[in-house]
Amino acid sequence: MATLEQKTVINMKLIILGLLIFFGMIFFVDLQPGKPEVTYTAAIAILMAFWWVSEALPIGVTSFLPVILFPLLGVLDGKAISNAYINYVIFLFIGGFIMALAMEKWNLHKRIALKVLSIVGGSPLMILLGFMFSSAFLSMWMSNTATAMMMLPIAFSVTTSLEEIHGEGKISSYAAGLLLAIAYSCSIGGIATLIGTPPNLSFLRIFEIIFPGAPEISFGQWLTFAFPLTVIVFIFTLFFLYYVYKPKEKIEKLDKSFFREKYKALGKVTVEQKRVFVLFIALAILWVFRSNLNIGFTTIPGWSSIFKNPKFINDGTVAIFVAILLFITPSTKKNEALVGWKIMLKLPWHIVFLFGGGFALAKGFIDSGLSNYIGSLLTGAGSLSTSALVASLTGIMSILTEFTSNTATTEMMLPVISGLATEIKVNPLLIMIPITLAASMAFMFPIATPPNAIVFGTGKLTMIQMIKTGFFINLFAIIIITVITITWGTIIFDIDPNVFPEWAKVIKPDLKH
Repeated sequence: MATLEQKTVINMKLIILGLLIFFGMIFFVDLQPGKPEVTYTAAIAILMAFWWVSEALPIGVTSFLPVILFPLLGVLDGKAISNAYINYVIFLFIGGFIMALAMEKWNLHKRIALKVLSIVGGSPLMILLGFMFSSAFLSMWMSNTATAMMMLPIAFSVTTSLEEIHGEGKISSYAAGLLLAIAYSCSIGGIATLIGTPPNLSFLRIFEIIFPGAPEISFGQWLTFAFPLTVIVFIFTLFFLYYVYKPKEKIEKLDKSFFREKYKALGKVTVEQKRVFVLFIALAILWVFRSNLNIGFTTIPGWSSIFKNPKFINDGTVAIFVAILLFITPSTKKNEALVGWKIMLKLPWHIVFLFGGGFALAKGFIDSGLSNYIGSLLTGAGSLSTSALVASLTGIMSILTEFTSNTATTEMMLPVISGLATEIKVNPLLIMIPITLAASMAFMFPIATPPNAIVFGTGKLTMIQMIKTGFFINLFAIIIITVITITWGTIIFDIDPNVFPEWAKVIKPDLKH
């Protein structure tokens, strides 16, 4: 384990190496003669990617580079690039995270998890189902990291009880499967909603920056598309983990009273928990039914249509509205609301700035022409069939995100993929959506996602176990993402695989918005 001093020296070397690569490109590379901004943008992107991946600097600090480098190198105006950092997607994230913090503050998330386990728990398969369902459901609405951290103590109490009854040797394999179930379910549940995982929000904003004339993608529309995918991957993972890690010898059922007692230990449902839960349900309903919802065979009218200008209302509006209600709604404590300003200190601001840096980079990719330049280099992909193209790109993204930050990788890849789409005349949604989903489907390595790292850090798993198990789930996820995208996705997002849409033909984002 490197000391703090050794880590500082390593980081300084990585910072210098990144700068050498950056200046080497600036002075000695010319990607497109007569258009130096293409090379400059590529140099900035490589520098940011290198520092993001190596974490030579905190990722939030690296994310500020576009504010300095784009104006200095004449790629983009400083005012325009600064505007990329604050938009409705940022407020969607902040509002959703405040709700997650409110659930955590009043212990509502733990109550939900134990309630589920008290209903389904018992046999090894049903315990696995209970943990996976709780983890996946909570990760649809709150941080995957927080969910994994919250579920671990509950998992340890279950495995400890089983060890006391049967001995550690009999359930060590099952305990490893239970930990993997928690980590994988956090990622699987996260893809179902726009706020469930950061790559989804990155896609939402970058898609709007690159294709400002494209139809809006709403919270409800994304949920309608991604939820069936989540269910399919969830079911496969449940039975696959049970098959691989089920106890070798028959073990006694853990009585449901075990979970009921833990649930009772939480005490009676508090007034605060009831109020947070009501606001949580209201938030989910307002998000899902805000705009018209196409579910294939019919369209459900959205509630925003009752207003004079329904397009003025977006998912960020809803998120902040409910967040403000959390600040207003009183708790039983004197002069205290459900949440106070102190909760804002817990917001992951580094992720907010990472979003902004990615949005700024996307703007640079498009305005400099780098996106189209890279797309032109990849035109050979145009000879592939739709299925092969989607599967290939999904597979590449799944591999990349095993070794790097899924959010940073998504923000680097989406502008490149958009350029490829415009060059080979494929509907951008057909390939941008699956690579966004693939960014969260990383199950093989501890570094791939925070939940993976958290469960691996318990010391109850081996690297080989995670790699072997994750490989098959990765493979299944790639296949299902491809199939769902080119079938259900084409219906929900109104995609004709044989038609290049009008909104994708002109890529000139309005820099003032």
